[in-house]
Formats: sequence, C-alpha cells, structure tokens
Amino acid sequence: MSSGCLYVLCAPSGTGKSTLVKRLIGEFPGVRFSISHTTRAPREGEEHGRDYFFTDKAEFLRLVEQGHFAEWAEVHGNCYGTPLSFTRELAAKGFDVLFDIDVQGARQLKASLPEACFVMLLPPSRQVLEERLRGRATDSEETIRKRLRNARGELETAGMFDHWIVNDDLDAAYDRLRAVYMARKLTPAADPGLVERLLHGWPREENG
Repeated sequence: MSSGCLYVLCAPSGTGKSTLVKRLIGEFPGVRFSISHTTRAPREGEEHGRDYFFTDKAEFLRLVEQGHFAEWAEVHGNCYGTPLSFTRELAAKGFDVLFDIDVQGARQLKASLPEACFVMLLPPSRQVLEERLRGRATDSEETIRKRLRNARGELETAGMFDHWIVNDDLDAAYDRLRAVYMARKLTPAADPGLVERLLHGWPREENG
C-alpha cells in the first residue's frame, strides 16, 4: 500500500480556502484533516480526538519538550500544535493529510515535514479581498483592517510555497487545487515501491 501525501494550505482570510477545501474533501474521501492539540476549552459540539486533542498547558509544554509537535504556536493565550507521530501514522495508513494552518505554522512544517506539498491560495487583488471580507458582514471595521494588514504580511511569505493558486473564479481555482492534489499523487515519492512491485517476478532476459 502506498503512503499518503501531506498537503499544507495557507491563505489570507477571505480568500475562499474553506470552500475549496470542502470541495476537495467531498471529492476525495481519502483526505483527512490533521488534528491539532490545543489548550483552549472545547466549544459546544466539539469532541476530543475529532476536532482537537484538548489538553492543559502543563501537558502541552511537556509535549513540546519531548518534540511531539511538527509545529506549534501560542495564539491569544492558547497553544496549538500539530502532532508529528499522529500525522505520520495517518499517512502510513494511506490517508492524505491536509494542514490548514497559518504561515507561521507552515514555516515550521517546512523543517519538520519537508516532504509535504505547500500551497498558498491568493486573492486576485487587495480590492477584491476587501470586498469579500466586507461582503461576509461578520467582522468589525477594525477586524477587516487587521485582516488586510495580515494579508500583506502573508503574501510576502509566498516564496516558500511550492504552488500559488489565485482564487479569481471559484470553479477555476478548484480545478487548479485539484490538479495540484492529483499531480502530487503521481510523483515517485507518493509510491516509492511501485516500480519494484511491477518488476517483482519479471525475470531478466538472458544475454544471447
């Protein structure tokens, strides 16, 4: 059985990443989200082991000391981390693992999981991104301005990604994301034992 592939997706808020990811998972049931550890309290409807691995801060920091995480960060007083062994176990079972994280986490994953495919989703322009953020009608003016400032910083890190996908049209953007997903599945690294299996029992022809 071939091992699964690892995909790291980053995007400025409002780019449409969640919609594209839902379509990808809907089409390919072998894709699994990487489940993170967090020190924040569970929200209503969230389950341990399905949405997050919930833990206290002392236990989280102990796991950090043990090198348990592929990446981790403290955000608004709560800690979040991606468990390295859990991720590799999913991939070993043949599942493709999808990381939906910020650029800070992606930078750490570059070091801990260099074999992953790194994808950045991009807005077509600042103006379009602002229109989308305002169109959601869920954020305050201060939050919108903060998201736009953050987006500039995120775009400045785009050079560390393997693929750029501009979401100027949802269907076209999904086609590009799907193409990246399929292309990665067809690399030798996705199934390094394929040729060896094909050659098994295939005798060499004798000279003469």
